[in-house]
Amino acid sequence: MIAASRKKIVVLGMLARMPVAGVVWQTLHYLLGFQRLGYDVYYVETHGTPPRTFFDHEYDNGFEKAAAFIDGVLRRFDLQHHWAYRTRCENEPSYGLNDRTLDELYRSAELIVNLHGGTEPLAEHSATGRLVYLETDPVEMQIQLHNNSQAAIDYLSPHCAFFTFGENYGNADCLLPVSEQFHFLPTRQPVLVDFWRSNGRLPAAALTTIGNWRQPDRTVRLAGEDYYWSKHYEFLKFLDLPSRTRQSFELALSRNSLDDESRGLIESKGWSVRDSLSFSDDADAYRQYITTSHGEFTVAKDQNIRLRTGWFSDRSATYLAAGRPVITQETGFSNILPTGRGLFAFSTLEEAADAVEQINADYALHSRAAREIAEEYFSAERVLASLLERVGL
Repeated sequence: MIAASRKKIVVLGMLARMPVAGVVWQTLHYLLGFQRLGYDVYYVETHGTPPRTFFDHEYDNGFEKAAAFIDGVLRRFDLQHHWAYRTRCENEPSYGLNDRTLDELYRSAELIVNLHGGTEPLAEHSATGRLVYLETDPVEMQIQLHNNSQAAIDYLSPHCAFFTFGENYGNADCLLPVSEQFHFLPTRQPVLVDFWRSNGRLPAAALTTIGNWRQPDRTVRLAGEDYYWSKHYEFLKFLDLPSRTRQSFELALSRNSLDDESRGLIESKGWSVRDSLSFSDDADAYRQYITTSHGEFTVAKDQNIRLRTGWFSDRSATYLAAGRPVITQETGFSNILPTGRGLFAFSTLEEAADAVEQINADYALHSRAAREIAEEYFSAERVLASLLERVGL
């Protein structure tokens, strides 16, 4: 049975669908952030996508391994009895909370948060009118709504409120069409800032980032133009950066997204390349990579750049929390976040090189400023309190 003493929040997530450290931390920041605000938190995964990562061999029970993964993530934070995994696959068992307890949880929860917007709403999610859509990647849904996609309308309709990481959405310089039917509210990644302290460790020499090189899918079209998801289009524009500075750079990239020819090109321009899969399946190793970096240099997706959505990376927010300065491509986020100390927005190679020189001219100042930005703008207590206030809690 679910205890009635504290108000409850359910987070619908994708840990088993995307079992990488970045998604783990993103999910934990919501769960533990709501917990710090006094809520009894629960994690539920019921999107219906098979956990393909956990089927290493044909005889594997991938569903059981996925459930064990979820349990391992949450048990570390004493949430081992606060999760459920429903595969939605015929003849597959349920894991975690039993059906009766889960139904009771849905009925009693103050809020059910559809994190990433990645869970197709079920009747039991929306029955109490407390299901919230929270997208971490804007653009595709807004364009579908602009095109009057009935599937998109049906997907969103069960939700009572709508949040987006596109914080510039609706502003005059944002080119993403504004939906008249669904009112999207800006939000950003909450971060447990104290989890990312570098504990006095001296930073390594390199500016780093973590991600994928080539992702050919998810291109969208608006007003006759294609807008790309893959970041390699943007990285290619800035490959000459090492030759413009005395700074070292390292890209931690998924080997699945990088071919030998591309790796050779990147390295020929003076970048170090590391296999991100060597640490991205370990939440602690991922965190250590960030907290021991000199800072982050990264690009954004073409979709967010040209449409000026204001999107800002959850990974970059953790670099800031670690006191590691961030240089990232402008998406319109400078309309919302302070830049020029600890955080730099760039659009040209010259602006990127200048940001590197400014950081290295007074690293201690920019390190302090990075952490101050994280505390002021990304602390879970502030971000989630604002979200709850706007949904009436």
